[in-house]
Amino acid sequence: QLHLAESGGGLVQPGGSLSLSCVASGSSLDSWAIAWFRQVPGKEREGVACMAGNGRTNYGDSVKGRASIARNNGENTVHLQMSDLNPEDTAVYYCAGGKSSWYCGFDEYDIWGQGTRVTVSA
Repeated sequence: QLHLAESGGGLVQPGGSLSLSCVASGSSLDSWAIAWFRQVPGKEREGVACMAGNGRTNYGDSVKGRASIARNNGENTVHLQMSDLNPEDTAVYYCAGGKSSWYCGFDEYDIWGQGTRVTVSA
């Protein structure tokens, strides 16, 4: 079974950048689509970025041009980097896994991490 664990959240200055990690265990990531989501109280969960097992990527409209997802096969880890942060980027960020080597979207994910909180504030 795939297990995911996020890390890297914290306080970030407006205009700064974040770098989050999602460490996978129990299965190789090349068999899974991995996506980053974020959620704030009172709002629906929002897709941020995804990467299929074959390396295909996709990004949510609100972060296109600012976000980048990458996979480190040796570490079995997926990273999320995002620049030019603003307070609207404050959220709990989750990584999620779906069983597909090609799928890259923002639904039908079965495995979820516990989340890491990002706060963008001066």
